[in-house]
Amino acid sequence: MSKSLKRVRAALEAAGDPVEILEMSEGTRTAADAATAAGCDIDQIVKSIIFRGEQDGQAILFLTAGGNQVDAAKASQVAGEALGKADAALIRAQTGFAIGGVAPIGHLNPIRAFMDPRLFEFDVVWAAAGTPRHIFALNPHEIAALAGAQRAVFTS
Repeated sequence: MSKSLKRVRAALEAAGDPVEILEMSEGTRTAADAATAAGCDIDQIVKSIIFRGEQDGQAILFLTAGGNQVDAAKASQVAGEALGKADAALIRAQTGFAIGGVAPIGHLNPIRAFMDPRLFEFDVVWAAAGTPRHIFALNPHEIAALAGAQRAVFTS
């Protein structure tokens, strides 16, 4: 089991959430792939979109519904600072995850997080579990609490 997957499992267990992490042989790199693998609506997929804050260079996490796109101007307004592109090195350094498997929880370092209100319209949503092939299902309110994510409108 990868270190990334172990961190996500440990975060779920520490929260007392008995959640099954599923390995999808077809992969879950994109929201569409994940929705097909999970057999759910694309908007039930939690996409982890990361920007770099221009003030301090730290990563900022935007958890959005799979069918939505993050609007950079709205995201910047929500974050209270200009945002730039987060490269793979920053994402790996701050979260401990590779692009395509960034989980909303289990990060190596604290990260500011915001969550798309669309996700709260579902009883269960699916999120990456630290690898491009592993996902887990959980109530969106629990994900928000575990991620320390604030509900905010940042999609177009």
